[in-house]
Amino acid sequence: MTSLTGRVAALRPLRHRDFALMWAGLSASMIGDGVYLVAIAWQAYELSGTPAALSAVGFAWTLPTVLFLLAGGVVSDRRERRRIMLAADVLRALVVAAIAALSLTGALEMWQLVALVAVYGVGDALFYPASTAIVPMLVPAEELMHANALEQLVRPLALRFAGPAIGGLIVGAGGAGSGFGFDAVSFAISAACLAAMPALPAPAAAARSLRDGVREAREGLAYVRAHAWLWATLAAAGLGIFAFYGPLEVLLPYRIKNELGLGAGTFGAVLAAGGLARVVAALAIGQRGMPRRRVMVMYLSWSLSTAAIAGYAYATASWTMMVIAAVSGVLEAIGALIWGTLMQTLVPGRLLGRVSSVDLTISFGLVPLSFALAGPLAAAFGTRAVLVGAGAIGAACIAVFLLVPGVRDPERQTVPDDNPLGSGGSSFNSRTITPKRSV
Repeated sequence: MTSLTGRVAALRPLRHRDFALMWAGLSASMIGDGVYLVAIAWQAYELSGTPAALSAVGFAWTLPTVLFLLAGGVVSDRRERRRIMLAADVLRALVVAAIAALSLTGALEMWQLVALVAVYGVGDALFYPASTAIVPMLVPAEELMHANALEQLVRPLALRFAGPAIGGLIVGAGGAGSGFGFDAVSFAISAACLAAMPALPAPAAAARSLRDGVREAREGLAYVRAHAWLWATLAAAGLGIFAFYGPLEVLLPYRIKNELGLGAGTFGAVLAAGGLARVVAALAIGQRGMPRRRVMVMYLSWSLSTAAIAGYAYATASWTMMVIAAVSGVLEAIGALIWGTLMQTLVPGRLLGRVSSVDLTISFGLVPLSFALAGPLAAAFGTRAVLVGAGAIGAACIAVFLLVPGVRDPERQTVPDDNPLGSGGSSFNSRTITPKRSV
């Protein structure tokens, strides 16, 4: 294992025990989440066979996440991040276990599914900022890019390849309830790995008043507003994701199941093809390093990845949909790796949790509305028209922000003086294990 981590750059962070433990658990939970993606789509369409069903579930799932992300970021910058992640894993395990029990006994109703996924969304809001901000505490600064490359390796391998492939088999054989049960076990494994890690220091003194919390949240927002590469990219992401996210997540499984008459295995295979492509892309980028024109490459990759969604409107065979997913996956991985590395090297460590929560809040702030509109738009214009429009409009929304003055400044920047990573690691490294991880 040691020789392998030495040869493959993306695997080097796994030499650090705490990082390896976190990623072992996170990998398990992401496989479970991949199964969940198949199970939730099939469960919604079994309860109600219209796009509006999954629209309602997606809205209920994502709205609490968006509403609580800023609070999650504040908490992650004032409390021990490992404990926050552990609490979020336990909460989501209980929720998914409840869905599994109701589904397997035939007692699940749509209102119950909607209510439970809303609680699940709160768990996501707690987990995501902490999981991003904990990385510089676990690996040295010079391995941050490799840690992000590993994320782009493990996340698609688990969430979009192994998970959906397993999910297609489990849901096809035992129904959606079995898939939810698998996901609940995966969260329990992740919680156990986090519990095995030693306690980390809280990132900052814990402010206790509501006024302090609001002030800290405003500090994160002010940092984003002051840097064009941050606010412009977040605006581009927010509009682009609004255009394509709901239509893709709602209408792709609907088209596969209801229009093409294919099964859960096909849906899992399409997701898996995109995940495998992302794995290959992450390995290649992890070995080669960051491109010189990194912001331009990031924007173009995301724009082209979004445009590829239009291809699903005309694909009628599983292999063509798998090719589309693979092309989109490669391009998405390139952009995500660059963005994660920019965030963790240019944002001051003391603000990273809050800026990460701002990132997630703005990027996904319109996702509930995107979910809510996908079903009615498909009913009015048809799934093909909505998928084509989602790809075209989303790509244009992303690309236009590349023209904003200052958005390409990171191509000329080094790590700022006020970033604790500039001195060779997180400002907390001296108080944790040395030497030493998104969402």
